[in-house]
Amino acid sequence: MNKLTHLDDAGNARMVDIGGKAETHRVAVAAGRIAMSQEALAAVREGTVAKGDVLATARIAGIMAAKKTGELIPLCHPLSLDAVSVDFTFPDGAIEATATASLTGRTGVEMEAITAVSVALLTIYDMAKAIDKGMVIESVRLIEKRGGKSGTWKAA
Repeated sequence: MNKLTHLDDAGNARMVDIGGKAETHRVAVAAGRIAMSQEALAAVREGTVAKGDVLATARIAGIMAAKKTGELIPLCHPLSLDAVSVDFTFPDGAIEATATASLTGRTGVEMEAITAVSVALLTIYDMAKAIDKGMVIESVRLIEKRGGKSGTWKAA
């Protein structure tokens, strides 16, 4: 089994020292979805949700969340991101969010991409819950990462 990098030899939590790592271009893509009623989905798509433009707000929330990941996840490094994007598609009965985060640095941006997707989906829930309290956030996961010592990884 691989040694967990966030534990020292005594088993105590620690922040990984990335000081000696080479800077490389790194990209991570994450995705997730929120399933909802047809009524809620139509309101989001048509822009008739009482709280305003759901997808524009969710996109901004996701980008802001990616920038705050180092403050939210205890052992994550605060990163200077080069770019974050959040996009939406409409598979049957749901909205899928996809976030891409990138930088040139010493550590990956997987957590930033996953955080962006999570908060974007939570924002959709918050803005549309008056229409459908039974929405389900699901399948939040890393889709791809590129760069760094371990190279490229893609979900099966």
